[in-house]
Amino acid sequence: FAELHAAVPGLPLASSRVLPGIVLRRDFAAYCPAHGELRALLVTEPLRPALTAPGVEFVVDSEGQYRASLRWITRRTEALMKRLQSNNVKLLLSSAKQEEVVIYYAKLYGVSVVECLSSEEMALISEITGVSPCTPFGDNMDREITETAAVTFCQPLLLVSKRCVHVGFSSACAFQPHCLILCGPVDGVNEQHAAALQEAFTMLQQVFKTVDQ
Repeated sequence: FAELHAAVPGLPLASSRVLPGIVLRRDFAAYCPAHGELRALLVTEPLRPALTAPGVEFVVDSEGQYRASLRWITRRTEALMKRLQSNNVKLLLSSAKQEEVVIYYAKLYGVSVVECLSSEEMALISEITGVSPCTPFGDNMDREITETAAVTFCQPLLLVSKRCVHVGFSSACAFQPHCLILCGPVDGVNEQHAAALQEAFTMLQQVFKTVDQ
C-alpha cells in the first residue's frame, strides 16, 4: 500500500483521485517523450563502465593514459545507450544513481531515466511485470537484452509542487496496479485517511480470501 498511494497536503479531499499505473515519487533524471510501444530496463548498479574490477588497483602513469581511459569509458557508455535504443528500450529504471555521462547519452539517444528508486519500488515493478533487474553488462556489450518490461505510458506528473513520474506497465499477472492520490489540508489528516484506507483494504482481503474446499 505504501508504494500504491501518494499523500498530497494542501488540497481539499475532493481533489483525491485514482490513477492507473504507479506513481514514483521522484523526478526524471532525464526525460525524453516517446510514443508507441515502450520497453523499460531495470538496473541496480551504475551503467558507467568501471576501469577495473573490485579489489584490483588501477595505475595511471600519465595524464595521457588518464584521458585515454576517460575516452574509453565515454565510448563504452555511448555504445550501451545505442544498444538500448536499438532494442526499443526508452525507459531506464535504476535503484542506483547514474553518473552524468550516462544521463548525457540517455538524453542523446532518447532514453528516459528514473534513478534512486527504493528496493520496495523495484520489487513492486518486478512483481507487476515479471521482469528482474538486469545484471551488469561487463565486457559483453553485444549480448541480447531480453529482460525488459512493456510500458504503456510514461510521463511527468506534478503533485502541487512535487514532480513525480507516472508510469503504466503491461502486467504479467492478474494484478492491475492503480495509485491513489490522497489529498487533504495537512499531512496529519492524510496520514489518518491513509491508515483508515489501508485497514479497509486489509479487511477486504480477509473477507474475499480464497477458502480451500
